[in-house]
Amino acid sequence: MWPLDPPPSGVLRAVVDTDTDNEIDDQFAVVYALRSPERLRVEALYAAPYRNERSTGPEDGMLRSRDELRRLLERLPAYAGTPVHEGSRAWLPGPATPVSSPAATDLIERARPGGDPLYVVTIGAPTNVASALLLDPGIAERIVVVWLGGNPWYWHRGVEFNVEQDLHASHVLFDSGVPLVHIPCRNVTEHLTTTQAEIDRYVRGGGPIGDYLADLYAGYFPDHFAMSKALWDVGAVAWLVNPEWVPTAVVHSPILTEQGTWSHDPRRHLIREAFEVDRNAIFADLFRKLRG
Repeated sequence: MWPLDPPPSGVLRAVVDTDTDNEIDDQFAVVYALRSPERLRVEALYAAPYRNERSTGPEDGMLRSRDELRRLLERLPAYAGTPVHEGSRAWLPGPATPVSSPAATDLIERARPGGDPLYVVTIGAPTNVASALLLDPGIAERIVVVWLGGNPWYWHRGVEFNVEQDLHASHVLFDSGVPLVHIPCRNVTEHLTTTQAEIDRYVRGGGPIGDYLADLYAGYFPDHFAMSKALWDVGAVAWLVNPEWVPTAVVHSPILTEQGTWSHDPRRHLIREAFEVDRNAIFADLFRKLRG
């Protein structure tokens, strides 16, 4: 099997690397992954760093994400034993300089030789994953990274939040040759929108975790009138649950420039990139699973 082929049938080994407290879409994606046992066996959760108005810096963002993962598991007793590992406390200082962390170490250990491929669902800055690849480049032969970040290869700007948080780590994903499934934001996961009315109808009342997610959504906007919200990160999980819901194409890995744009070279290695989503099929599956 070619590493960039859509995932085979059956249950897949997976870990989820997430800046969970960054906003509210990560929480939905994490629960979606955990509640898809027919497809995913989530072996561990990694807290990724982030910095925005919710945190003072990457270390604070990582610790907040760790705590949020623990809050999710408290409301999911069936998955309470899922390991949660702290990630990097700093961005990569350079494109070839890793930052060691419990998350990076655990990823290296789980990407063991001879086992089934490990799918690394990465829905934040890819600091932890890039560090693991730099610390042990051999794991690139045993993992597939499914990364939600950036914009499509043809877009005039390559960067968005997950990319610009750690440009060095983002370069590692596009330049290292690791099997990469790129799930962009513009024109793709930005279409994974939902509303307060849908959340109240299909998520609230689904036990402690359903009510928790519904409250998170309710608190995101001061006024929900005529408002919708993209749950971007759900797209990365959806590709693994059913690749037909997130159609992809094989393209040459784009070059991320220092200006945050894309450059192209047809001699570059190949990656897989999503070009659309089946919004209705994904949310139907997500809502059923959030209600348990």
